[in-house]
Amino acid sequence: MAAKIVPEADFEERVQASFARQNAMKTVGAELTRVAPGMVEIEMPHSDGFTQQHGFLHAGVISMVLDSACGYAAYSLMPRDAAVLTIEFKVNLLAPGKGERFLFRGSVTKPGRTIIVADGQAYAFDETGEAKLIATMTGTMMTVLGRAGIEG
Repeated sequence: MAAKIVPEADFEERVQASFARQNAMKTVGAELTRVAPGMVEIEMPHSDGFTQQHGFLHAGVISMVLDSACGYAAYSLMPRDAAVLTIEFKVNLLAPGKGERFLFRGSVTKPGRTIIVADGQAYAFDETGEAKLIATMTGTMMTVLGRAGIEG
């Protein structure tokens, strides 16, 4: 039986500090709104600056924020001196990214010491507050230890 992975006591502060250094998330107006062991939520408002030719949130932006949600969900379970890098991901775009605001949730599906698998969901909220699932992601994240220039 595999040992249960227990998050470090300061996991939430480490996730928040690392997220705050992500200029890509600042650029799209994304905010970290929930951090729990193995689960993260990121929200962002609609912005015309990140839409494609039909006015929908661009798939690249959806993928980018889902990647961060899954990565930080994994990071929340990593040792204090670790950093996280994405190895691969697959995104399924299920519906147009049309909404007033968006929620991206990442959660760990399979924890591990070096490799962690996480799944994500992206939701679009309309003006009434009704949510629609617009995309899913499965990602593989790597725990990085002792590599120069890469820190949490």
